[in-house]
Amino acid sequence: MDLSNLKPAKGAISQNQRLGRGQGSTKGGTAGRGHKGQKSRSGYSQKFGFEGGQQPIQTRVPKFGFKNINRIEYKGVNLDTLQMLADNKKIKKVDREVLRENGLVSKHDLVKILGRGELSAKLEITAHAFSKSAKEAIEKAGGKAIELPGKREKKVKKGGSKKKPVTTAKKAEEETVTEEETKPKEEAKADTTTDHSDSSEATAKEEEEATGNDKNSTEEIEESKAEESSDNNKDAEPKEEVVEKAKA
Repeated sequence: MDLSNLKPAKGAISQNQRLGRGQGSTKGGTAGRGHKGQKSRSGYSQKFGFEGGQQPIQTRVPKFGFKNINRIEYKGVNLDTLQMLADNKKIKKVDREVLRENGLVSKHDLVKILGRGELSAKLEITAHAFSKSAKEAIEKAGGKAIELPGKREKKVKKGGSKKKPVTTAKKAEEETVTEEETKPKEEAKADTTTDHSDSSEATAKEEEEATGNDKNSTEEIEESKAEESSDNNKDAEPKEEVVEKAKA
């Protein structure tokens, strides 16, 4: 057997069924589609899970719960497996690379150390998270639990962080700064008050002068009126005398 006489196995290749080529082929006439209806038309298609118009199974089944989009998924490694590593491999430092080499985690897994079993070996373990019991057991055995930064960063509360205690030297510096800042402000206030008092005195003097001028003008008007009235009386007396002489 060589490339010249190779051929497919018997029955592996068959021709496609020819549709609409007479009744003798069993696929003539309606070509296997039947008479009338949506499925007999050209261009017919239906969506996945369609059940002819009745309520499909995916909507009949009740739903519950939800999928948390903020979920952080860890690959758990227990204390008893770490103890086995320490006994068999004589390891003193455990990190993600060591766990990956031993087939416990994959490349992109976030590692969390869990508290199942007992740990007697003194190990320095670095992971993304530790359970409370696991951390206590590691520290009790004399080891270290080093938590890696990453997705599990702690969020800061909106209320704000607590104020740090201020030392006495800093307090003294702040007090001197505040005194220096307040002095020019007080001086500026004093200047403004003196300016206001001067301006008020000047306005009072101007008002007094205006009232004096008004009094003088009224007195002059009254004097001129009195003089006019006296002149009129003098003119009226000789007229009366002339009238009396004419009557006589």
